[in-house]
Amino acid sequence: MAAESTAFTPLTLPVLPLDDEVVLPGMVVPLDLSDAEVRAAVEAAQAAARDEPGKPRVLLVPRVEGTYARTGVLGTVEQVGRLADGDPGALIRGRGRVRIGAGTTGPGAALWVEGTRIEENLPEPLPGQVAELVKEYKALATAWLRKRGAWQVVDRVQAIDDVSALADNSGYSPFLTTEQKVELLETADPVARLKLATQQLRDHLAEQDVAESIAKDVQEGVDKQQREFLLRRQLEAVRKELRELNGESDGEESDDYRARVEAADLPEKVREAALKEVDKLERASDASPEGSWIRTWLDTILEMPWNERTDDSASAYDIQGAKAVLDAEHAGLEDVKERITEYLAVRKRRGDRGLGVIGGRRGGAVLALVGPPGVGKTSLGESVAHAMGRKFVRVALGGVRDEAEIRGHRRTYVGALPGRIVRAVKEAGSMNPVVLLDEIDKVGSDFRGDPAAALLEVLDPAQNHTFRDHYLEVELDLSDVVFLATANVLEAIPEALADRMEIVRLDGYTEDEKVVIARDHLLPRQLERAGLRGDEVTIEEGALRRLAGEYTREAGVRTLERSLARLLRKIAAQHELGERELPFTVTDGELRGLIGRPHHVPESAQDPAERRTSVPGVATGLAVTGAGGDVLFVEASLADPETGAAGLTLTGQLGDVMKESAQIALSFLRSHGAELELPVGDLKDRGVHIHFPAGAVPKDGPSAGITMTTALASLLSGRLVRTDVAMTGEVSLTGRVLPIGGVKQKLLAAHRAGVTTVVIPKRNEPDLDDVPAEVLDKLDVHAVTDVRQVLELALTPVTNGASPEIPAAA
Repeated sequence: MAAESTAFTPLTLPVLPLDDEVVLPGMVVPLDLSDAEVRAAVEAAQAAARDEPGKPRVLLVPRVEGTYARTGVLGTVEQVGRLADGDPGALIRGRGRVRIGAGTTGPGAALWVEGTRIEENLPEPLPGQVAELVKEYKALATAWLRKRGAWQVVDRVQAIDDVSALADNSGYSPFLTTEQKVELLETADPVARLKLATQQLRDHLAEQDVAESIAKDVQEGVDKQQREFLLRRQLEAVRKELRELNGESDGEESDDYRARVEAADLPEKVREAALKEVDKLERASDASPEGSWIRTWLDTILEMPWNERTDDSASAYDIQGAKAVLDAEHAGLEDVKERITEYLAVRKRRGDRGLGVIGGRRGGAVLALVGPPGVGKTSLGESVAHAMGRKFVRVALGGVRDEAEIRGHRRTYVGALPGRIVRAVKEAGSMNPVVLLDEIDKVGSDFRGDPAAALLEVLDPAQNHTFRDHYLEVELDLSDVVFLATANVLEAIPEALADRMEIVRLDGYTEDEKVVIARDHLLPRQLERAGLRGDEVTIEEGALRRLAGEYTREAGVRTLERSLARLLRKIAAQHELGERELPFTVTDGELRGLIGRPHHVPESAQDPAERRTSVPGVATGLAVTGAGGDVLFVEASLADPETGAAGLTLTGQLGDVMKESAQIALSFLRSHGAELELPVGDLKDRGVHIHFPAGAVPKDGPSAGITMTTALASLLSGRLVRTDVAMTGEVSLTGRVLPIGGVKQKLLAAHRAGVTTVVIPKRNEPDLDDVPAEVLDKLDVHAVTDVRQVLELALTPVTNGASPEIPAAA
């Protein structure tokens, strides 16, 4: 259609450039002649019109970012005069499209170009599709103009029947961009141009509908909030009038948070933060989730005991009375009770001299009770609170892996809560409780953070007077809280956290202490649980001692208490069955008939042929585990030179440090065999095997060095290791015995196992001061500096002056 309806006429015209503006045919526009290019083009057109009939003609060409369009519009200068602002101007009417060609010369300073006039002719009448397009464009244009209130323009658009004029009429649309108008200008086909104009108008109307819908929704929301705010204010005024009529005060309304905050005894900064949240609450609507968050936060703030402190009991300032309370509730544990007594004594003196608060900090304490299970770490916290007359709160940290459990959640999260420390203080109802952080060595870390790192501020006396919980976001003074942490293994606590606490070790009970604990504490409790009275069942001290020594072997007393419970249940059941009369006295001879044979018979009490050290190559060592001290045996054997490969074999699930200790022990014997009169020549050709029984239990550490050396020396010399001797110590390549850790726990384990002679490094002698006197009285402790001294003490003498044949296995 475009090819049949378009003709071309050559023209030579001056160029009038339009910067970022587009004039379409049919449009009448005023132009400012103060612009040099516009004035030059108009003057050139006027000069050329003197020789030609008609009005001066110019070529209106859009110029976008310095680039001329390929198509321009033939324009006639209708009038030259003054614009509304008084500046000189010209009124120009667009007549038709011109295809721009090559540049040429002409009068004046304007740029002249050769162009081709594009004549557009459409058949009459219009085809059906074109007529429908015209109808659609008019409908869209009418809808847009009516929205703008341009009713006069509607009639003019409806009167246009020419397809080309109708399409070019869209050039007046203010929503079209310069690029869109240039596209309309360069579209020569009238039908295609009308389709483009229709699509542009359709897109704009769609965008306008969306914008109006959004604006309507926003306005409705604003109107609703305004109405709701007004109604709430009116409701508050009505309630106030009703309260005044009924003689009620504002403070009796539970929802009046402002009155509650003002009436509460809060610190100044906390009060300011609470009043800010009350202001937010008054502006928030009931449906807003922020309102519920603020109410929950305000409830938490108002329930905190900001200025509540427990007055220390008279026993806290009566140091003798406090010590008596601790002694009455716990047998043994002298180190811990002494430290608590020191704390109370210092607190008393600070109070007497007016030093209760220094630099914003009070006299709290942070103690870490480290020891094996069952020694009374947790119950000791309750005793401390009882002795001080303070509230007691236990915080279980075992398995906690979320940092927010300690420091709280941010309030922006759904279901946010304060941390366990804040909840503990809230639960206690006091700002100076005794808080027990149970199982602090079981705290883990993962992608949710490290709770141990969050505890650094809580347990630092220099920082915790300004502790900030993520939920509260106000300062909380924890400096007057007594923190007691419990742990089984000190090495599992991060070093920075352990540095903030005073470590107090609980290394287990002696047999005498276990008997006292069983008699005074465990037995009365288990009698009550079994439904028995103290005058119905009596357990002799010998039976208690045998229960502690042969039926149980532990650092604490949990298994001992279970054995007592089993014993009393057995007696109660026999009485109900008519098999036993009450009252009944349990002696050590009755134990086997009631609860069976003992499980832990001391090595020294066994038949000599059944003892582990009854053959060469077996030595008794001492170790420390998470459950306290323990006795372990080291077995050594030599392989047959014809069947076994040379080298060292280690079994028993050993760690790298223990493997290195075995290598050192073997190297020492190889280099000093002649000096020790040991036949070490065969070690080059025969394999050496060292085994630690209880292979399912991991073992590591250097303290078994002298034990492995003694076992190998026993194997090579054929001399037995004394049954009553146990040893511990690290060995060096030169045979020196180096110090180790856990001496107290190891000596307690040796005492429980029936060992009477213990060999320790000389440099560990100061650790003997921590060992109970009754244990040292029953042990012959030898402090040595060299392996040769160990061999002299541990190995039995050679009989008949000859060394027996080296066995192939132990």
